[in-house]
Amino acid sequence: MNFQENTIRYLRFQAGLMNRPGCNDGKTLAEWMKEDWQLFSHPRMDIAHAKELLAEIFDDGDMVRRNFSPSESYSSEGLAQWETLRHELLHRNRYFLDEELDTYRLKELLDHLLADDIPDTWYRARIMTDKSPYSLEEMGAPPNHLANHGRANPVGIPYLYLGSHPKTAVSEVRPHTGEVACVAEFEMPRPLVAVDLRNPRKLVSPFVLADAGAIGQLRADIPFLERLGEELTRPVLPRSAAIDYIPSQYLCEFIKKNGYDGVVYRSSVHDGMNLALFNPEKAMARSVSTYEISRVTVDADVM
Repeated sequence: MNFQENTIRYLRFQAGLMNRPGCNDGKTLAEWMKEDWQLFSHPRMDIAHAKELLAEIFDDGDMVRRNFSPSESYSSEGLAQWETLRHELLHRNRYFLDEELDTYRLKELLDHLLADDIPDTWYRARIMTDKSPYSLEEMGAPPNHLANHGRANPVGIPYLYLGSHPKTAVSEVRPHTGEVACVAEFEMPRPLVAVDLRNPRKLVSPFVLADAGAIGQLRADIPFLERLGEELTRPVLPRSAAIDYIPSQYLCEFIKKNGYDGVVYRSSVHDGMNLALFNPEKAMARSVSTYEISRVTVDADVM
């Protein structure tokens, strides 16, 4: 099935699942497609040009000019289930849980989030504690008995945390001005199968689904996927990390259990991205460089 047929199928789905055609408080199909799936995001593709394109594809100018409102036919329980499970993990039970997450649906959703732009080279940073730089062998994941709580790993289970750029890796270790960081370059093997939680709304696509109901349910589940991405990105204070990291550790354990090599997520301190690699032995360390921290910036907002 070609792109045109896929687009027409999607438009028919949208037309069928948007209530009150012609309403004043709705949005056009082009606006919904941009909001729901982040289509037409190119700077030169504004809504007017998107409408023209869709009118040609759909061969119906009136359809793309009308306003529609979302149907209530589809809803997602994933976000509510996650919040309930998260509260239990943090404050009630740790290993034998009362709350249940729809793990079958979660596995289906993760299949839509395969990382397809993983760089071949990644970086790990460590702040030097004396005058001698770390050796290449010391730049890998810590041994089991030294593996502390991490955003993705529980204590005692080491993962390898990598940044897509040397500055990303350095920023993630929260350096101080004047310190020196050792940054190791790692080569990533192919294929590497990872879940990408940076921007689920942009990554998932309605065009891979043949069933209109599946498209509607995927649209409803996107906020749940976005919430999982936020779980891995949100800043956590060091003094509360042992507790606050538990939900993201649970999520990563589930991802690992389903056969993925790691998870990609946004950096909260740099404009790069991070990779938590579940099996550190899959990355090959190539070289080590030293970086002097010349400046650390802080942004603060009034509460």
